[in-house]
Amino acid sequence: MKHQHKYDANGKQLCCTLEEKINQETDIEIGCCAVDSKSEHSDDDGHDHDHSQQSESTFRMFVPAILSFVLLLIAIAFDNYFPQTWFTDWERIVWYAITYLPVGLPVIKEAFESIRKGEIFSEFLLMSIATIGAFAIGEYPEGVAVMLFYAIGEIFQTLAVKRAKANIKSLLDQRPDTATVMEGKNAISKKASEITIGEIIQLKPGEKLALDGKLLSDTASFNTAALTGESKPDTKQKDAIVLAGMINLNTVVLVEVTTAYTDSKLSKILEMVQDATAKKAPTELFIRKFAKIYTPIVVFLAIAICVLPMLFLDNYVFSDWLYRALIFLVISCPCALVISIPLGYFGGIGAASKNGILVKGSNFLDIMAAIQVVVMDKTGTLTKGVFKVQKVVAVDISEADLVKFTAALETKSTHPVGTAIIEYAKGAEKNVAVTDVEEIAGHGLKGKVDGKEILAGNVKLMKKFNISYDAEIDNTPFTIIVIAINQKYAGYFLIADEIKEDSKQAIESLHKINVKTVMLSGDKQAVVDAVAKELNIDQAYGDLLPENKVQKVEELKSQNLKLAFVGDGVNDAPVVALADAGIAMGGLGSDATIETADIVIQNDQPYKIYTAINIGKKTKQIVYQNIGLAFAVKAIVLVLGAGGLATMWEAVFADVGVALLAILNAVRIQRMKF
Repeated sequence: MKHQHKYDANGKQLCCTLEEKINQETDIEIGCCAVDSKSEHSDDDGHDHDHSQQSESTFRMFVPAILSFVLLLIAIAFDNYFPQTWFTDWERIVWYAITYLPVGLPVIKEAFESIRKGEIFSEFLLMSIATIGAFAIGEYPEGVAVMLFYAIGEIFQTLAVKRAKANIKSLLDQRPDTATVMEGKNAISKKASEITIGEIIQLKPGEKLALDGKLLSDTASFNTAALTGESKPDTKQKDAIVLAGMINLNTVVLVEVTTAYTDSKLSKILEMVQDATAKKAPTELFIRKFAKIYTPIVVFLAIAICVLPMLFLDNYVFSDWLYRALIFLVISCPCALVISIPLGYFGGIGAASKNGILVKGSNFLDIMAAIQVVVMDKTGTLTKGVFKVQKVVAVDISEADLVKFTAALETKSTHPVGTAIIEYAKGAEKNVAVTDVEEIAGHGLKGKVDGKEILAGNVKLMKKFNISYDAEIDNTPFTIIVIAINQKYAGYFLIADEIKEDSKQAIESLHKINVKTVMLSGDKQAVVDAVAKELNIDQAYGDLLPENKVQKVEELKSQNLKLAFVGDGVNDAPVVALADAGIAMGGLGSDATIETADIVIQNDQPYKIYTAINIGKKTKQIVYQNIGLAFAVKAIVLVLGAGGLATMWEAVFADVGVALLAILNAVRIQRMKF
């Protein structure tokens, strides 16, 4: 069934779906080529047509240009080789007029539409005046050529916009329209939008999950590339949260739906990426304002070029100076700037989303390009936020027995440190007799394991029972669980928050682009120093409360440094608000993260901080290249045209050539590897 479109009071169609919102937003973005969302053909179910139909649609876009091009070649051949073929001048005029209409009529129509809407000076008006003026002075081939190549440029611009838009719209394909739902022992196909919370979805190998849910099967591996940009399979255990867009890799699994279709994490991500196009970068805003001022100035300058020489030259020829003015109009068209700059930013947002980085506006791409300091939280950003046994030292006992006895005793405790030891034991503690367990507050545990008296706790516990231990333990900044068996020191467990695999690579990459790194943490200063030393972080501060973090960030900001803060986006809200760019790690874990941060890294990889900065720098570089290219070429041809040294052929090739080069440069970012 087709969508029932709604309209506002002004007759403008309201967006009913995310795809329509993306299409409509793109129409607003592109001022030069009128990309109409209706050109995106969809079938009754809202799917895009197959590849052959899309190719046919693209070919239809070229038909008017092909027709004009063929007719123009015939006319030029007659003019140069068979001039006697024309019976009268009127026949020649009519032929060129027919050649002009397929490509010229749509542009003239757009010019009138713009005037009707109050936008008198548009690029459509420039092209219309230039080509009609060329006809008025008898330059028929050049008049047709200007409009023909302008139309060809428009087509390539449209295709470029569609390509950039496809990077974001491809996310929509990650949400299947149907899913297999279990009703008793029967598996039935059901529309995803009609599935309710609590229903059970059966997911076969290779299928995409349609809604967020809880895994009911014991274990399953998923491809999460659509959400995180990470191709490495993610193995989930029973009761783990799995998200719409994940692809089941191995066995058939069951998932209990926990979130409605429209409230899924992927839906929120899609809305955020779509909304990003509405937040313009300063460069983008400037060019749009500039084009509105620039275009009328160009028209009046063209009039001046045509009329003013009449006052100063004795041998003034109106047609010659009109021709120069028309060349001036053609080369002055701001199309290359108006199209390529938003397209560059749009491509940057698409490239970021493809890499699992959600940027909430092109303005933040500009900010990331200028970042000088990255301030990071420790836990959950550079470390995994999970206590794990990093080292076991056994004295006068085998390591296996030390682990078994200690883990057995820790089964009687709920402390996170105990949980880490039990996980490390991997079941070795089972079937071990544990009796007489006593928890000594602030010290640790005492109990009997297989008849042996076991003490497990901090150094205070050893001192309490007058048990000597290795002196190096007192100099270790991390958590140490010291063990004594039958009143004799037996070794220790070193437990620490595990550093993420790519944290060191992330810091090294930031240093290579001269970005200073700072770590802020509420953890002990000794622990913070140890992590900072291992990762080679420039500055590290521990024992900080939230207000202390704010103070540190204010100190850095007072040095006029562009600063990004990386954390969970929720607990550090005051610091995120202070930073020029707030970056949230692991955005898939928290709805609040997606709401509060400026940039969301969907997985937990710190290296993506560097990737986000790199994408910002590349995007800004491409935008500035386009601005420089457009102004340089236009300035040269403008001077040549006004001085009578350039023809309209050169003007149109320069204009269309610059536009196409700028577009190709803008879409280049979508092919880059980050």
